[in-house]
Amino acid sequence: MRWRGRRQSENVQDARGQGGGFGGGGLGRGGGIRLPMGRGVGGGGISGIIILVILFFALRACGIDPLEMLTEGGGPAGGGGQITQTNTQASDEMTQFVSTVLAETEDVWNGIFQAEGLDYTEPTLVLFSGQVRSACGFASAASGPFYCPGDSKVYIDLAFYDQLERQFDAAGDFAQAYVLAHEVGHHIQNLTGILPKFNQMRQSMSQAEANQMSTRVELQADCFAGIWGHFTDQKGLLEEGDLEEALNAATQIGDDTLQRRTQGYVVPESFNHGTSEQRATWFNRGFQSGRLADCDTFNNPI
Repeated sequence: MRWRGRRQSENVQDARGQGGGFGGGGLGRGGGIRLPMGRGVGGGGISGIIILVILFFALRACGIDPLEMLTEGGGPAGGGGQITQTNTQASDEMTQFVSTVLAETEDVWNGIFQAEGLDYTEPTLVLFSGQVRSACGFASAASGPFYCPGDSKVYIDLAFYDQLERQFDAAGDFAQAYVLAHEVGHHIQNLTGILPKFNQMRQSMSQAEANQMSTRVELQADCFAGIWGHFTDQKGLLEEGDLEEALNAATQIGDDTLQRRTQGYVVPESFNHGTSEQRATWFNRGFQSGRLADCDTFNNPI
């Protein structure tokens, strides 16, 4: 995707380092891709502090300044300074990327809404690390990216993109763009009244009925993401293989594929986002037509 040098959205809020609490993200708050994120190995406590203090003075006694090691980077075993710099550069580039993709969604949806005589209220993208508080409650990175209709914000821990590539075999910048465009698709549903109606209806639904309706909501968001891809392609921003990246990502995060990968078997009645085939089909449908009318997942077979 040719994104460098293009406008970046001003509707980006960086909340990294400000997390607190744990909760679910997900569909109950407006939908989202919810993939299990691995938890890091933690440690600490008083014993850990004592060991660090002893190590500090032991190094000082040997004529080694631990503070200098931390700030300048170490020898062959660590290379800490270079690694930190590289990670920072990668993080900055990814921030620029999602800010640019968000700006592109703004341009597309502003144009579509204006053509219908409507005003488009742009969502805010919140970047968080580990965990975050939203108007929908606490959420952790384990929830994956999600949209909260209560504050009209899209939330994402950028580490998700690493997992998308390494664990779910969905590499490529347009695969990453698809994820964000899908969440913006939920924002479109919120503005048009689809999400509020669903959240009201689900209160009187059985779990099976709610899952079936949830699948239709999610597939429509995929289709809306495809519409964004359609107009992005018309602007000449897509490169060879970009569409295939998005279709592969949609396939890799289908309910059946995820369940087969994580638990070895599938439970169709628990599907609430759509199968791999459904997700790829509805994204491609929006991509090929670019028309909202072709994204009616509620009155058409899915």
